[in-house]
Amino acid sequence: MTAEAIPCGFSAPLPVTDCGKGSGASKTRKCCTPTLKMFLAALALSYFCKSLSASYTKSTITQIERRFEIPSSVVGIIDGSFEMGNLLVISVVSYFGAKFHRPKLIGAGCLLMSMGTLLMALPHFLMGRYHYESVVSTSPVPNITMLTPCSKDSSPSLAQDVLQQSVTACEKEQRSSMWVLVLLGNMLRGVGEATTGPLGISFIDDFARPENSAFYIGCLHTIAVIGPIFGFTLGSFCARQYVDIGFVNLETVTITLKDMRWVGAWWLGFIVAGGLTLLTALPYWFLPRSLPEEGGSRETYDSPEEQSHRQAVQTHIKTRIKEIAKGFLPSLKRLLTNKIYVLYVISSILMFNGFVIILTYTPKYLEQQFGQSASTANFLIGGVTTMPSVSLGIFISGIIMKRFKLDMEGAAKVAFWTSICGYLCTLPYFALTCENSNIAGLTVSYEGSERIKSKDGSLLSLCNSACACSQNQWDPVCGENGLTYISPCLAGCNSTSGTGKNTTFHGCSCIEGVGNVTGHFSAVLGQCPREDKCTMMFTIFLALQSLSFFIYCLGSTPLFIIVLRCVEPELKALSVGIYMLALRVLGGIPAPIYFGALIDSTCVKWGIRKCGGKGACRMYDIETF
Repeated sequence: MTAEAIPCGFSAPLPVTDCGKGSGASKTRKCCTPTLKMFLAALALSYFCKSLSASYTKSTITQIERRFEIPSSVVGIIDGSFEMGNLLVISVVSYFGAKFHRPKLIGAGCLLMSMGTLLMALPHFLMGRYHYESVVSTSPVPNITMLTPCSKDSSPSLAQDVLQQSVTACEKEQRSSMWVLVLLGNMLRGVGEATTGPLGISFIDDFARPENSAFYIGCLHTIAVIGPIFGFTLGSFCARQYVDIGFVNLETVTITLKDMRWVGAWWLGFIVAGGLTLLTALPYWFLPRSLPEEGGSRETYDSPEEQSHRQAVQTHIKTRIKEIAKGFLPSLKRLLTNKIYVLYVISSILMFNGFVIILTYTPKYLEQQFGQSASTANFLIGGVTTMPSVSLGIFISGIIMKRFKLDMEGAAKVAFWTSICGYLCTLPYFALTCENSNIAGLTVSYEGSERIKSKDGSLLSLCNSACACSQNQWDPVCGENGLTYISPCLAGCNSTSGTGKNTTFHGCSCIEGVGNVTGHFSAVLGQCPREDKCTMMFTIFLALQSLSFFIYCLGSTPLFIIVLRCVEPELKALSVGIYMLALRVLGGIPAPIYFGALIDSTCVKWGIRKCGGKGACRMYDIETF
């Protein structure tokens, strides 16, 4: 590509005939002149970092929920706060930003995104150590484990004292409010991100050839999907590390990765993502307000209206803000009376609702439905199935647009048929479900022979009625009969051996006489493993999900080109801004909240906060989920 030399600070490009001739100064100026490819590289890095941060946030949903002991609906509010922050400024940025120095505005947005991402990690350093509910506690004496299983001499008050913390400890508890900092940080990320989409894409479309514009946007979207591959992979790594890694003796931790109480080092990835985003803000401060037109004159490609608009952009007459504002309402009216544009926005809102729900809660779904750990779920989504399929689909969609030079009608046809085919691939999901785990008193009777509804079950039985157990405790054990019990006390266990994760409970009266047992009536820490049939369904689910995402994303770039081509050239930045605004107001904000509330309605066992009250859900009715 041939680039024309533009001295820094000049808005209009010099003629090609003046470049590279005569003096060495002209040649040097030409070599150092910023080009569209330089801007594209900087924007690609920003897209990578913002998508990495966003996907990492999605990967930590269950970790944040457990760490702060909050329900899914509140986590949905935290997730939607990004869109709330974006909503505050995107209309103003989209309209007024196009009149000013767009690269510097994008750079300022990247700085805000970096600050917000780092703020999200701050609560970890302001809170105390994570204390999960457990009847097992390690003694200062090595190899000795102190616990309180079933004791015939226990009184209800003693059992309650084991569960409840002291009033003093309760007063020092900060978990109930620290999640607000995560929300504010995510909101600040949304404010900063408002500049990259509308201003970056309109800037590219202003200075690129029409047939290259679609390809460049496709490349950006591909980079934006490569980011989540690294984001979910980073989430997988951090989820494997205990939340207080480096501050506690990991040998004293009695829970495993698949335990519903496990919390990984959720804060670590935000520090990494925030630092990278800070670096991407630097190049924009060295880019000019306008760039050389790609490949020389665009008269062959552009309509007279687009040529006149481009000249207006590059002339950059200094106009007062009041004069600019006068044209906002008429421009908005022209957009909202464009039937094709309005129909496109409505269909995109419906699709975006589904996309946000899938991206936000798929890790939780894989954990609950198929018994996977958060680390495994994030790794599969980011590095093996979903994100690679999405990335490949988006990249190929850009090639399709460039290869066949599709107009708006052709782009709409491609988007329609890929959406239909992708939807058909998701229909088998409804058959790929597992049964609830066999948990005594919750999903099956204590005899293990009858499946029950959680509301009809009772955690107390004749076998543990004399133990004075707390029904609020969640420290599951797997009996040798294949049944899971909510706690060693509710299993009727009266003695132990081993330490830490290797603790074994013996003399469990509820296990006696149920199923095939050896006569020891023992149980080990943790829930019993899922059935083999569930593993096979999990494999099929991943394959279908990869296929459906790939097919759907083949129409992603054609879909986005429609919003640029169905409006007048001077309305492109505003059309993208209003489009993104509508997605956030009616999709990005409400979707994780209302779906989180629906997920909460399927909970059959809630955790208990240190100070009492409902915490995070420990187990869901996965058939309803």
